[in-house]
Amino acid sequence: MKYALITGASKGIGKAIAIELAKKGIPVLLVARNEALLTELSNHITEQHRVDAHYLAIDLAKPGSAAEVVNWLHQQQYEVHILVNNAGYGHSGKFISYSIEEYEQMMRVNMQVPVELTRLLLPTLTTLPEAYILNIASSAAYQAVPGLTVYAATKAFMVQFSRGLAFELRKSGVSVTVVSPGGTATDFAIRARVGNKAVKAGERLNMTPEAVAAEAVTAMFQGKTEHITGWVNKIGAALAWLLPRKLSESVAADLYEVK
Repeated sequence: MKYALITGASKGIGKAIAIELAKKGIPVLLVARNEALLTELSNHITEQHRVDAHYLAIDLAKPGSAAEVVNWLHQQQYEVHILVNNAGYGHSGKFISYSIEEYEQMMRVNMQVPVELTRLLLPTLTTLPEAYILNIASSAAYQAVPGLTVYAATKAFMVQFSRGLAFELRKSGVSVTVVSPGGTATDFAIRARVGNKAVKAGERLNMTPEAVAAEAVTAMFQGKTEHITGWVNKIGAALAWLLPRKLSESVAADLYEVK
């Protein structure tokens, strides 16, 4: 039996991706911090979609967590053919507002863990006739975002990492897709401590996690290297390239109230 491994699977986009894959009859392995939510989701998937769903409760901000996940896979003899690197979060506000340790933890979850999981699982994935890596980035990856400075940089990293890896693996059976959602109705803004101005602006354009997941899974199975969800976000990414950088950065700074 082959499984899809999804990080950050207890809620938001990760949860929606897990359900979307389960609907297609694909057994899932759920990884996140909150054991209660993981238990609830795994039971829901098993009962509603009649596929296997197992979970590992672990804090991916902890050093060595990626190796722990892979050790769990080996111990339980789970064979993975889909890796979804979804876990991630942000810090909003001025760069100086957060400690080195807080940035280290965020960068570990957003960048280091996806790279480590990919490196650890790739030797097995390349032996399969068909395998998939789905990386969840953000529309913030396409420009500097004052007020989300480090977060945006981590997502830019994920876009470039995915593009390069997709090219390297183009002659293999492993497809690499990076999906960049824009505003989505999750608790990202709460954890990131995003101000009311940005929250209210986003509420008018937010997509649901289910809509994002549907686009992401479709793009993955279609073998797309890169996909931005929603037409508004596609336009926004194009404008970020076309407009003067200082203008787009000034708009973002005003939105995140760091001027």
